[in-house]
Amino acid sequence: MRPTVLIVDDHAGFRRMARRMLEVDGFDVVAEAIDAAGALAAVHEHRPQLVLLDVQLPDLDGFAVAEALALDAFPPVVILTSSRSASDYGSRVGRSPAQGFVPKADLSGPALAELFDAVE
Repeated sequence: MRPTVLIVDDHAGFRRMARRMLEVDGFDVVAEAIDAAGALAAVHEHRPQLVLLDVQLPDLDGFAVAEALALDAFPPVVILTSSRSASDYGSRVGRSPAQGFVPKADLSGPALAELFDAVE
């Protein structure tokens, strides 16, 4: 069975690219969201196994979304992504309940699969 994914990013071009790449690499993208509110609603509606979550969203940051998702009875695996490096966020990445961080420039299906398999 293919892992199900929610892509959360406010840039349509990134969502399109990520969807194509993940589907080619065997993931089932079940939904997309452009902001934190949409992400939380989509998680409750679709129950994805994995959330690819941009750190910089228009309403809340990805760290706050990851914290909210961690409170769910059955939380998804959350992988943060950003056009910036993890070091730009200082200790926030390590303190986040997200299970990983992948810079957008390094995003690939195999990289996500490796992170997903490590925590699943």
